[in-house]
Amino acid sequence: MIKPRICAVITGRDMDEVRKAEGLADLFEVRIDLIGSKWQEVAAGLHKPWIATNRNASNRGRYAGSEGQRIAELLTALEMGADIIDIEIETAGLEDIVKQVKGKAKCLLSHHDWTCTAPPEKLAAMVHRQLTAGADICKVVTTATAIDDNLAIISLPALFPWASVIALAMGTAGALGRVLSPLAGGYLTYASIGRGSASAPGQLSLEALRSIYRSLS
Repeated sequence: MIKPRICAVITGRDMDEVRKAEGLADLFEVRIDLIGSKWQEVAAGLHKPWIATNRNASNRGRYAGSEGQRIAELLTALEMGADIIDIEIETAGLEDIVKQVKGKAKCLLSHHDWTCTAPPEKLAAMVHRQLTAGADICKVVTTATAIDDNLAIISLPALFPWASVIALAMGTAGALGRVLSPLAGGYLTYASIGRGSASAPGQLSLEALRSIYRSLS
């Protein structure tokens, strides 16, 4: 069985919680917008690779500063040694930002659909768009309105065997896809660092997800 890679999402400043997660997580996502002004202290204390993410309101995040400030925070994370920088595909000035990231960290270009799961051909077209824009890692996240939506998500990474593709669905109906996607070739799956701290609808806890994978193996 493919060993699934789990990224634990840090949404707060409880480093005791982070330390407990280190034995179960393969890497972390530092949600700058959810942690707040002390995010650098959290990032500096990590002992595993980490993704820097900073969502604004249009992507259901909480960063309240200007767009320039939002990007500046991500570039600060780059200088701090973040292994991966998550940038939304629709970000203004994307080409310039990608150039600044490339060579220093992996560039993850992300797309979120907060309403539904598009047909497979549209999901594939989004991955092509991300690769063309310079993505080292492509991330396509949809909203599952039915269990069948997981089929499109699970099959997406296999269409791009030469690329690193994260394909997940939000919502209760998407939980199955969150579990199975990395087993079907997805680059990673996300988990909340603890119960009650999910950063997206339907996100399982790190402990629960690791337990499922242990059972499957």
